[in-house]
Amino acid sequence: MTTPHRFAAHTAFTDPGRHAALLREPVGIEQLCATARNLILHYRGEAELLHEDRKDEINSRWVWVILDVDQQRHPGSLLTPRPPDSRVAGCCRDHSLFTVAGLREQGIPARTRVGFAGYFGPDFHYDHVVAEWWQGNRWQRSDPGLRQQDHPFDVLDLAIGEDSPFPTAAEVWTGYRAGRLDPDRYGVMPGSELIGPALIKTYVFLELNHRYGNELLLWDVVGTGVTDQETDRIAALLIKADAGDEEAETELEQRFRADPRLRPTATVTQLSPYGEPPITVDLTRDGASSAAG
Repeated sequence: MTTPHRFAAHTAFTDPGRHAALLREPVGIEQLCATARNLILHYRGEAELLHEDRKDEINSRWVWVILDVDQQRHPGSLLTPRPPDSRVAGCCRDHSLFTVAGLREQGIPARTRVGFAGYFGPDFHYDHVVAEWWQGNRWQRSDPGLRQQDHPFDVLDLAIGEDSPFPTAAEVWTGYRAGRLDPDRYGVMPGSELIGPALIKTYVFLELNHRYGNELLLWDVVGTGVTDQETDRIAALLIKADAGDEEAETELEQRFRADPRLRPTATVTQLSPYGEPPITVDLTRDGASSAAG
């Protein structure tokens, strides 16, 4: 039986390594989200603050690496304000991963969720990652990248579902396949080549990986060779598992573990939002082994 408490354990990506004590300083979801924004600069939303020689920071991938970079610049408490242009470059995935890491470090079940946000601009849903945490009797979604004063909805308790401000990738794929959603209104940004069915399909597999501890970058390659019909089943299982269907959760995880097309293991092909050539990244360089020395 799947219980929320399995999500209280660190993955290789959220393990803070030698920085564990620092990660226990921010207490509660609101302070953790604020600390994530204090440490991490959004490479696209705050591009004017990002120095050219620091662009590769967006590939930091592991929380211990993000904290390493931060501590080299600002040794000490994570609660001390960082000048915006000296924060670690990242994106929504990193804001959420850091928040989930902080919750897990404090024994609270948490996970990252991959989908599309409809609150960054009119008539378009942008690819996005939020944090989700178990608050005792339900999963609650929070967007660490947002300040409450900038939005008319509760950024720490997002509504859920296909019609919500943040539908998951599985919900968007299912809505598209049923003819309810226009896929060209979902993607990286309006007018980009990275919109529509192919991108949504990739994000279903990113959502699947994030659920089971592979909190990949949004530009990692995953799901190659999986048919639309197989994707339909994965998306359906994700939605049912979210609703508490134990059989769906079991089948979903079995598929994830058994099918090498669904998950990278030792390595992953990493693309680049800057258009740089793809590279192969060693995923075995995890926080537990690399941050200990």
